[in-house]
Amino acid sequence: MSRTQVWFDQNILELGRQVRLSYLPPLMVYLAAGISGLTGIVGTFFVKEYLGLSAEFLAALGFWTMLPWTLKMPIGHLIDLQWQHKNKLVYLGGALIAVSLLIMSNLLADLDFMINIMPAENWYVLAAVLAPIGYVIQDTVADAMTVEAVPRYDPQGRPVNEADAHLAHTTMQTLGRVAIIGGSILVAAANVGFFSGVAAMTVAEKAGVYLRIYHWALLVPLISVAGVLLASYQRHQRACELAAKGYEFVDIDRFLGRNETQLTQVNWWILGGGLGFVLFALVMGLTDIPYNEEIVFAGSLSIILFLIWRLTSDLDRRTRNQLFGTAFVIFAFRAVPTTGSGETWWMIDELNFDQQFLSQLSLLTSSLALLGMFIFRRFMAERPITYIIAVLTVALGVLYLPNVGMFYGVHEWTAAHSGGVVDARFIALFDNALESPLGQIAMIPMLAWIAHSAPEKLKATYFAVMAAFVNLALSLSQLLTKALNQWFLITREVKDAATGTVISVADYSELGMLLICVMILSLAMPLLAIVVAGRTFLVKQEDDKE
Repeated sequence: MSRTQVWFDQNILELGRQVRLSYLPPLMVYLAAGISGLTGIVGTFFVKEYLGLSAEFLAALGFWTMLPWTLKMPIGHLIDLQWQHKNKLVYLGGALIAVSLLIMSNLLADLDFMINIMPAENWYVLAAVLAPIGYVIQDTVADAMTVEAVPRYDPQGRPVNEADAHLAHTTMQTLGRVAIIGGSILVAAANVGFFSGVAAMTVAEKAGVYLRIYHWALLVPLISVAGVLLASYQRHQRACELAAKGYEFVDIDRFLGRNETQLTQVNWWILGGGLGFVLFALVMGLTDIPYNEEIVFAGSLSIILFLIWRLTSDLDRRTRNQLFGTAFVIFAFRAVPTTGSGETWWMIDELNFDQQFLSQLSLLTSSLALLGMFIFRRFMAERPITYIIAVLTVALGVLYLPNVGMFYGVHEWTAAHSGGVVDARFIALFDNALESPLGQIAMIPMLAWIAHSAPEKLKATYFAVMAAFVNLALSLSQLLTKALNQWFLITREVKDAATGTVISVADYSELGMLLICVMILSLAMPLLAIVVAGRTFLVKQEDDKE
């Protein structure tokens, strides 16, 4: 067998051989999360064409839409406490997602009716906040379902050995990321079709396309609910099979769920602290004081760090330090700011990137991200997290150079010297082809560690608390993005819908410096975190080995 065949067998076929039917229900919930991006491009153009919201305001809104992900803390612990009833939360999450989609579709279908109730901007903010709350609830349940999907006993009722269990959990987490990215691939492919010929459409025809996409998006909550129903059916079938073999109800419950020794006791630090955090965030969010977003972030981070300390107090020193170091480095990697909406507006206005091309770009990005997860599977398994993040940081920093170059006209020079082949679209496609596999890799090592090493009766709680911590990094990213958009002011042309009068003039003159600052920070923040982690948490781990 050639080296290529061996690689293909170890990285592709082996993963397929490890798939079980019990993995399908949580994968359907993750797939729904991936498909949720169906309305992403529509949302971008809706804001640009219908709402006069600034890049700074959208960055601030991004902070609040990321904040619900910290709800995973109390939800995760409640799932551990009510393990047998966790699936019902998926219905609640699906309802919130459906309401968000219906608000957006009604804004497109009957704007006058909606603005008679309250301004369109307020409706948009409400929809933008409801959707992530729904996805948070469903994602937390899906994390718990991944633990339940991995059998603890073989068909003969014997406990699965630790090595096989670890492999199964790693496979389950990898497939979870594959399902999310697979959903984004379906979305990108659908958008390419939806936006075919959109550049030549009238405003009314575009609105019709947007509305049709929102109607199709209503399938998203149905997919996740179908996953829960399938899980219930599989559990019933397995219970019937065990009963037919003569097992008593007590043994069936032990095979299919947590036994009495694995029942979770209420951890008031986690439950009370998580609920206290939610209350703190809501009060601060409704309070009109200067820097309330920064205060919410600082308070949230303090609460989550305290809860992590309490949650991991029973772990041995080496394991605890490994977890702290891993989480800290991933936090810094995910906290890197972005350019915000200004860069997308510039690409639309100056580079003439229309809806269909952005859909094609998204399709390429998602497809290569999926391929990258297979290619880098062993790389992730065989390298320490600091090495992985360092490689990703440098690679992403280098791949950011074409974005900066295009602002200063590099694409015009390359197009002139290549007969128009290497133009802005070619550079964007090539750059995303190289960059897309890298951003999806960083979370998998930590997810696999939680699935395998966290205490059996606190799996959902560990998933929730650690996910809240690393997702809070995205809130920090939005705060940094907002600050950069305040320093480097970028505006797009906004016209009054009724009169056509220009309300705001397009000004992208400061985008170049913004791109450069983002590139520098994207290199400096993760690399500095690696140095700090190597001299604190991870150096102690090395001492323990000696």
